[in-house]
Amino acid sequence: MNNLYDETKFLMKKYSINANKNLGQNFLIDENVIYTAIDSANITKDDLVIEIGPGLGTLTKYLLEKAKKVICIELDSRMIDILKERFFLYKNFEIINEDVLKVDLQKLIEKEREKEDLKVKIVANLPYYITTPIIMKLLESKLSIESITVMVQKEVAKRLSAIPGEKDAGAITYSVYYYANCSEILLVPQTSFIPSPEVESEVINLKLRNEPAVKVNSEKLFFRIIKSSFMQRRKTLINGLVNSGIYKNKEEAKKCLNDLNIDEKARGETLTIEQFAKISNYIFNQNI
Repeated sequence: MNNLYDETKFLMKKYSINANKNLGQNFLIDENVIYTAIDSANITKDDLVIEIGPGLGTLTKYLLEKAKKVICIELDSRMIDILKERFFLYKNFEIINEDVLKVDLQKLIEKEREKEDLKVKIVANLPYYITTPIIMKLLESKLSIESITVMVQKEVAKRLSAIPGEKDAGAITYSVYYYANCSEILLVPQTSFIPSPEVESEVINLKLRNEPAVKVNSEKLFFRIIKSSFMQRRKTLINGLVNSGIYKNKEEAKKCLNDLNIDEKARGETLTIEQFAKISNYIFNQNI
């Protein structure tokens, strides 16, 4: 860890860089975390890795040694020259100075696959303030990727990796579970970064499913129902269905749940993803 700490401090001094709080930057200085994260991603020479937010390139260096090619997407223009200078000898390195939320990742992947049929994996040390939008973009875009290995805030990791219906589950739990299997890999203390964040972090790995966890007639309706049930967590599912306008009144909502053998007093957070799928398909078929 000392070697990486010294290297990071050297780079920060050389390029007069301070972590940008507005971009949620914290530079990783723990080699054990890096090795564990890369091992969990199972990077090989058959892989194209897209790294989001490489920063000073701490993780990038190790990825370049393992992968066939690494494409880095970095928003902070200060980092671009640093990364280009650090890795100019690597033929398998490419960098894009852009906000990942604005990048057409599928087009990028297809362009690379025209040259060579590589497996695609996402690796990132995500800024805490934008974790959820990035993960949901990666999943909802239905990219041709195998896995997503990211470092996120510990509390977010618990929610992303929970099983639908369990205590830590939130609306995003169901979305993640629908698209992927999420595993907790490693708890990362504040001391593993410069500067130290105020919270603990965790590395998680999402393996994309070949097919969604459940079959639904309308994904839009399915996720709308889930979202509505979590907007007022202490309210019953029936209240959520009515307040969101999915049903006009409680009687209609009660009939739906009774027909599906779901407790009409249930709160959304207690339902399995299969039960939400049944509700969604029931309502969809009613409106055909």
